[in-house]
Amino acid sequence: MPILMITGTGTEVGKTVTTAAVAAAALAAGRSVAVLKAAQTGVGPDERGDADEVARLAGPVTAAELARFPEPLAPGTAARRAGLAPVRPHEVAEAAAKLATEHELVLVEGAGGLLVRFDAAGGTLADAARLLNAPVLVVAPAGLGTLNTTELTARELRARELELLGVVIGSWPESPDLASRCNVADLPEVAGAPLLGALPAGAGALAPADFRAAAPGWLSARLDGSWAAEAFREREAL
Repeated sequence: MPILMITGTGTEVGKTVTTAAVAAAALAAGRSVAVLKAAQTGVGPDERGDADEVARLAGPVTAAELARFPEPLAPGTAARRAGLAPVRPHEVAEAAAKLATEHELVLVEGAGGLLVRFDAAGGTLADAARLLNAPVLVVAPAGLGTLNTTELTARELRARELELLGVVIGSWPESPDLASRCNVADLPEVAGAPLLGALPAGAGALAPADFRAAAPGWLSARLDGSWAAEAFREREAL
């Protein structure tokens, strides 16, 4: 798994913090890591982007982004409104493949959900994953509504014959409600793929040293961690 695509079921689901946790766990396991943000939106030229935030939390990763657009919109829309060239799937694939020649793991973070458009032709992160033949990790929220968006994302991946590596809950609440606790069992069923971790709410606000020390405990062995789905289910689910 030299290249892993990381997408969400939507926006604001904890995708960047999850990317940082995966990077931190891989670094702790002794692997060299690069993080590629396919298209950064909603930040100015001198502001920190998502790849920078991953590096701040995770540690010594190679952080890269292909393009950034100032308005917080879908990349294709943001590029058009800014009068800038959009990012295209083949450019994402080429950049990730180059990074993979120099790193043991390359994490490619998308923008929003799987089918958010990069360009006017409708290119998406899914198209880049197909060009790379890379597995996809889906970050999902914990609570009500997540089963529908997770299953839709999983179905689209299967329809495109892409590998769904698993699902990570991007923000697990300190006091989970009934829906969240039920979703621990239901998410892997609707996704047809394992639950590979759960990050505690507020993980991104931890000091970097604390984040790096804790990250492997939030993720399963498949992601270089020590998190156990069954133990989590017994503790948190009904």
